[in-house]
Amino acid sequence: MRTIIFYIYLSLYLLYSTLFIPKAKRYIKRNQIEEKRLFTHKISQNWAKKLINITGSSIDITGIEHIPDEGPVLFVSNHQSNFDIPLLLGYLPKPIGFVAKIELKKIPIISTWMKYGDCVFIDRKDVRQSLRTINKASEILKSGHSMVIFPEGTRSKSNQLGTFKPGSLKLAEKAGVPIVPITIHNSHEVYESNNNKIKPTNIKITISKPIFAKRDNKNEKSTIIQVYESIANELNKF
Repeated sequence: MRTIIFYIYLSLYLLYSTLFIPKAKRYIKRNQIEEKRLFTHKISQNWAKKLINITGSSIDITGIEHIPDEGPVLFVSNHQSNFDIPLLLGYLPKPIGFVAKIELKKIPIISTWMKYGDCVFIDRKDVRQSLRTINKASEILKSGHSMVIFPEGTRSKSNQLGTFKPGSLKLAEKAGVPIVPITIHNSHEVYESNNNKIKPTNIKITISKPIFAKRDNKNEKSTIIQVYESIANELNKF
């Protein structure tokens, strides 16, 4: 029953959200980019928190104080579940965009709001397109808007941490912004590990201290290792 209610709410809220699209378009037309970002964040955060509430899950988030008060950051998170996006939309205090898989671009309404939220869509099978996407995400960071990337590139559907894709943190180096590691624990239990049925779950989100990427290519590997170990160490605590 909880699963049915979840999908009914998801569908109805998406339809309801279309009422606010003209306002977002007006902000864009007037070149009020910051106002558009804050407005989109408000709509998305409200939607995301209600989705999580419907699952009956409890959220324990620690380390909010590690997020810089000013300036954009690149949030780098492990990826266990489709619920990771609403979790981060709902519980991070900054407006954020995502480096998201290109398949999400085909989903009506959701893809519209993702575009308004300065998300970019990456096709990892197309190297040139991937490079263009990373460059675009870097420019968004430079403009003052924080971004989220899942460097594993796909859901683990477990509490195991997969290998990071090479070059996945390049956009932080290009934009000169700090990297804030995020560890999500147990989100896969909400849906993926429960035969695709919603189950109330205790989810923990840990935000670690910022890591500053180096522009020097020689330090790329060490930056990736630092971020990987930060997330892996938090997962290993459970």
